[in-house]
Amino acid sequence: MASTFPLQFFSASSLSLLLLLFFFTAASALGINYGQIADNLPHPESVTPLVKSMGVSRVKLYDADPRVLKAFANTGVEFIVGVGNEYLASLGDPKQAQAWVKSNVQCYLPATKITCIAVGNEVLTFNDSTLSSHLLPAMESIHSALVSLNLDKQVTVTTAHNLGILDVSYPPSAAVFRRDLIQKLTCILDFHCKVGSPFLINAYPYFAYKSDPKQIPLDFVLFEGSGIVDSGSGLHYDNMFHAQIDAAHSAMEKLGYKTVCLQISETGWPSKGDADEAGATLENARKYNGNLLKLISQKKGTPMKPNLDLNIYVFALFNENKKPGPTSERNFGLFNPDGKPVYNLGFNVTGLGNTNSPSSGGSSGGNSGGSSGGSSDGTTTPSVTAPNGYLSITADDAERLPVRGAFWVFCVMASIITTALQL
Repeated sequence: MASTFPLQFFSASSLSLLLLLFFFTAASALGINYGQIADNLPHPESVTPLVKSMGVSRVKLYDADPRVLKAFANTGVEFIVGVGNEYLASLGDPKQAQAWVKSNVQCYLPATKITCIAVGNEVLTFNDSTLSSHLLPAMESIHSALVSLNLDKQVTVTTAHNLGILDVSYPPSAAVFRRDLIQKLTCILDFHCKVGSPFLINAYPYFAYKSDPKQIPLDFVLFEGSGIVDSGSGLHYDNMFHAQIDAAHSAMEKLGYKTVCLQISETGWPSKGDADEAGATLENARKYNGNLLKLISQKKGTPMKPNLDLNIYVFALFNENKKPGPTSERNFGLFNPDGKPVYNLGFNVTGLGNTNSPSSGGSSGGNSGGSSGGSSDGTTTPSVTAPNGYLSITADDAERLPVRGAFWVFCVMASIITTALQL
């Protein structure tokens, strides 16, 4: 994408990043999460030119908002649409599943390029046995509906997990899933093998750092550290993001699933936080997401899977002013609601398009959907109460999980090894 701005408007560092992003947009598709828990977001028709000018070719929703799907018709942008956790029980019914697919997917095809349906979000770590028991049946019913409508070759079915599904996570080569989740995860992985859909992970090094900033090296989570060596595999990890991903890879392989494709459905860093939210600063957010884009542009996989295309979706497009929880929850966006960047990542964006239609403040136009980082998104009145905020790798979540399942165990050990290597 050629720049239309005079070069004098950019610093040397900005120009370097802009050149990097030129290669990035040409060589590797950028995915973005489009959450809408806010009352000040622009109408989706205004968002379309912004997304296109970023070079984004893939968008993930937490619902199937008809305003968004209509606005992006004939743009070529690929969509993951979401099914809210509150719908899992009802969508186990084949008739209701087919009705959902017809009204939320089929009617927008082929103009809007819907390629995947994410059924629920981080369901297994809600620690709600009733809710989790509905997950796979809903996935299977949705897939069966796609088959009956001859859409299964173009639309896949999956669900996203956070790293709380891990029991052991350090070193990455020793990682295993939580024992109480192995049966459910085995069935889900069997489903992925059968239908050819990806296993989605929400990976947030930020929450690991936030949980123990005195022990975890900030440069390791910002892609700027010297790294660690996995004592089991001998592989070198120069950032926590790759270590988190390969921990999930190892856990999958120990169950015998070496060929299921793992992709990253969420990752990001907040630009603002409360006084007790270590690391939640604008500069750290710029470094994390800037270095993440650099990593993606290099088209490298992880140390364990060097040729893997992770299809990373950055969280998130906009700051969302109505998200519950600490200040950081409302400040993961790359852009403010007025279309201005929260910080400079070198994007040559055109800004928002013109429309007189205001956003409906997160309403999905009839489809309450998904979870934006663990929160119900795209809905004005959620039909069920769900835990708020991100579930992955927070200190509070570590307390809710078995001790060995808390990802901060990995973080602490990683910091010890990093310190030892620097001596």
